[in-house]
Amino acid sequence: MAQHEVEIEITKKGEVKVHIKGVKGKACLTYAKWLTELIGKVKDQQLTSEYYEPEIKARIDLEQNLKCED
Repeated sequence: MAQHEVEIEITKKGEVKVHIKGVKGKACLTYAKWLTELIGKVKDQQLTSEYYEPEIKARIDLEQNLKCED
């Protein structure tokens, strides 16, 4: 099964930037919808080339790993 990765960056200004990797086709929008419910309103959205690739049917299990950087 393909590895999916969600990178979340919170800037010093409080902006949240999210990059979803390894998800082909419109399945990435499932992650985006879930994140919008957690984080709030979307200011800007840019689709990567993976969005336009053929979608692979897969089950999505979400796991949270927190990392703090000083």
